[in-house]
Amino acid sequence: MSYKVITKKVLNPQIFLMEVEAPLIARKAEPGQFIILRIDEYGERVPFTIADFDREKGTVTIIVQIVGKTTQDLAKVEEGETLLDFAGPLGMPTPLDGIKKVAVIGGGLGTAIAYPQAKKLHKLGADVTVITGFRNEELVILEDELKEVSDRLIVTTDDGSNGTKGFVTDRLRELLEAGESFDEVIAIGPLIMMKLVCDLTKEYGIKTTVSMNPVMIDGTGMCGGCRVIVGGETKFACVDGPDFDGHLIDWDSAMKRSRMFKTYEKQSCESGHCRIGRDNNA
Repeated sequence: MSYKVITKKVLNPQIFLMEVEAPLIARKAEPGQFIILRIDEYGERVPFTIADFDREKGTVTIIVQIVGKTTQDLAKVEEGETLLDFAGPLGMPTPLDGIKKVAVIGGGLGTAIAYPQAKKLHKLGADVTVITGFRNEELVILEDELKEVSDRLIVTTDDGSNGTKGFVTDRLRELLEAGESFDEVIAIGPLIMMKLVCDLTKEYGIKTTVSMNPVMIDGTGMCGGCRVIVGGETKFACVDGPDFDGHLIDWDSAMKRSRMFKTYEKQSCESGHCRIGRDNNA
């Protein structure tokens, strides 16, 4: 079985969107879950968070940042072409029931993961504030889509070229210091951003959920590569998460593990060894 790319859209020079025909996954998918795909028989298995889904059309949307060999190859797949494997939904859905007022925070590509959370909460009738952060205006994604699913959208950029200048934590602190309160904060983005959000919300005693994306291979808890220390216990992001209580994460170990494979990722991108047998990369 293969999976057809129905829509492909470039969001900025580094990020593109793919809507893939996968009716069985679309039927069961919920915010917070992910898929694992393989482009073809030579490709590695790579996880991507489900950014959206359409049960009627039978499609699942992923948003991809070009950072390594596989994402470079995936960027070359066009509308009408197919992917060999597209497995899911995997992981635990984000628990969203009962939340009345929430701040959903997305940093960079994490905004794509935050979008389905905000969309579902808005549909459930919650008061949704979305805060997004990007380095500059050129990298901003999903601004119009987030406006539609939030009661208030605050865009920040490091250089002030779009929205307000500063970081997501600056805007969140301003709201909290002004007396704003939230039942929960959901933060998704770079590890350091999520850590700083959690440091802030801990001061105010606000429950904070984060989405962890460590290195993952099988997605079923077998390989152990996606270990995360939560409350002093080892958890697997693929089956126990990817969402966890941000105040219980061992951020130092998580950030250390995230840097473990940087050298190998660079070598993979340069040599193409994860695509052995294709395009003369053997």
